[in-house]
Amino acid sequence: MKPVTILDPKAFGLTITRLCHQLIEDHGDLSGVAIIGLQPRGVLLARRLRTELARIIGREELAYGELDITFHRDDFRHRTSLPSPSATDIDFTLDGRRVVLVDDVLFTGRTIRAGLDALLAFGRPASVQLLVLIDRRFSRQVPIQAEYVGKWVDSIADERVSVEWKESDGRDQVLLHPAAREGRAAGRSLNAASDL
Repeated sequence: MKPVTILDPKAFGLTITRLCHQLIEDHGDLSGVAIIGLQPRGVLLARRLRTELARIIGREELAYGELDITFHRDDFRHRTSLPSPSATDIDFTLDGRRVVLVDDVLFTGRTIRAGLDALLAFGRPASVQLLVLIDRRFSRQVPIQAEYVGKWVDSIADERVSVEWKESDGRDQVLLHPAAREGRAAGRSLNAASDL
């Protein structure tokens, strides 16, 4: 089966603009706020947010950083091959700042948990909020919830959500890829059982 488009390029752009306006509504001119993108895919959203926020509020100097969580993941020692870490670029302390942690997709919550652990090396924030483009809300394994969500997606675990970026993939869009045949059959069985 072909993937289903969740956000096309127009909706994609509008969603990012809406998220920026929500941040401004809650945080004003964003002084005292740090936008931190999680490597590798969260930074693509964070960079886009930074550009759009600077355009809207007319100020370039936003506290912005990029955070690698490779060695903070709980599956780090269980991988068959050595992971290749990305760069961390945070050149300011997080002490007393209101941090907005940014990732593209919230799924199990384990990536965000690792991000929270990694943040501690840069100070003690006054608060940490989570912003995601896509929230797969029925797949959580740890109790983490986003304050800012571009779109909620209800999907089964075997389905896959992919966020594509103009910068790296040639087009801004979000796709839902169907599960393999066995996964779809299992999903139908679960749905049938829940209807009983």
